Amino acid sequence: MATSTGWFYWAILSAVFAALTAIFAKIGIQRVDSDLATLIRTAIIIVVLSVFVTYTGKWSNPFELSSKTWLFLGLSGLATGASWVCYFRALKIGELPLKFRLPQVT
Repeated sequence: MATSTGWFYWAILSAVFAALTAIFAKIGIQRVDSDLATLIRTAIIIVVLSVFVTYTGKWSNPFELSSKTWLFLGLSGLATGASWVCYFRALKIGELPLKFRLPQVT
């Protein structure tokens, strides 16, 4: 049975973007409430993903999804939101280790 290794490249990209998220977020929340930062980030994600889904022709009627799909996507969304709120709050109040400190961006 042949297996695809394409997932591996997506996993690497995910790790790279997660690292960039932490760096950019820590710099970006220095002068803003962490909850507002989460809202702004979410709004940007909505816009970018809307353009991406439309441009790639992957848009379909979300009202045609099953109730089970809606339930678990809803639960996933709530868990993601809670995770982001906690993540940004931790970034806001936590200190970066000395070796990971970034220069002040003005």
